Amino acid sequence: MIDPVSDRPRQFHCVLLPRQVGVLTCSQTHSSVQDRQLPRAPEPRPPQRLVQADPLDQEKDPFNYRFCLESRPVGTRRNSLYGPAEDIYGRFINRVRKERPPEYLENVRGLTKWVPPPVKMTGSFVRDRIDVSRKRMDVAALDMLQFHWWDYSNPGYLDALKQLTDLKEGGKIKTIALTNFDTQRLQIILENGIPVVSNQVQHSIIDMRPQQKMAELCQLTGVKLITYGTVMGGLLTEKFLDANLMIPFGGPPINTPSLKKYKKMIDAWGGWSLFQALLRTLKTVASKHGVSIATVAVRYILDQPSVAGSMIGVRLGLSEHINDANAVLSLVIDEEDINTIQEASKKGRDLMKVIGDCGDEYRNA
Repeated sequence: MIDPVSDRPRQFHCVLLPRQVGVLTCSQTHSSVQDRQLPRAPEPRPPQRLVQADPLDQEKDPFNYRFCLESRPVGTRRNSLYGPAEDIYGRFINRVRKERPPEYLENVRGLTKWVPPPVKMTGSFVRDRIDVSRKRMDVAALDMLQFHWWDYSNPGYLDALKQLTDLKEGGKIKTIALTNFDTQRLQIILENGIPVVSNQVQHSIIDMRPQQKMAELCQLTGVKLITYGTVMGGLLTEKFLDANLMIPFGGPPINTPSLKKYKKMIDAWGGWSLFQALLRTLKTVASKHGVSIATVAVRYILDQPSVAGSMIGVRLGLSEHINDANAVLSLVIDEEDINTIQEASKKGRDLMKVIGDCGDEYRNA
């Protein structure tokens, strides 16, 4: 999909969800998360398989949504921050209603994000913003609203989340989730009775920060993690194996915001030479199973505690990664593979000590 302003392909995300993201309800009557008797998230669903299809004719609609399910729902994140994504989803879901049987809708979930300005979070302000998303996506209720807040020193995020909870109870939002919140703030949010089901965080074989404080809290409360950056914008692939960045044209260029961002993570972790050693290790594991490096990288993170799903960036018509996505859901990495990967990844620095907790890479930059 081409951005009419910049002529660059639009990028969206397919969310692989091998586990169900359960609804968490929290009580306000206890002083700490540790003291509360919180319900557990539902048991994991059977693995889902993503298949290539043309549910909508691309010639009729250039915003062709080329993913459909063989069995269970796969979520699709439509982020209003990046252009008319919600409007595109609305066009798609409206055509599905007209051209597909009603049960097809059960296989479609739309996730959207809200990053409000630091103003007073009144009921009318929050409601109006959510109504805009509902109208754009052409739905009575948002399947999932992912909430982000930049400045922790401004406690308005709690006011916003309480207003979102009211909208959930009123039927305008089905589930409330977070994006890039740290462990301390997640605990505060839960202690205030906000029914958060997930937190979207950066998580990869190099960036294992979520498996420290965050995963411990998530296991206690049933909140799930949805990960991004799991293949580091494409750096964790064969494309960059044996690439020498010190030599002109010695490898693919690091020329996109995403690649530059994750290259900085590699530098913080241990540098390009150590990263190449990790890629070679992953290639050995991938060859053993007849899959790609990216498939191993995603499967490894999906198998981590509290991880419910992993986001894979796609550029429709250019790089959709359908075969790799299908392979992720059937891949089983054994104990030998896990030990080999851990040995290679632990040679780098602990990014919790270098950067801080989840989301601190944005707030402390």
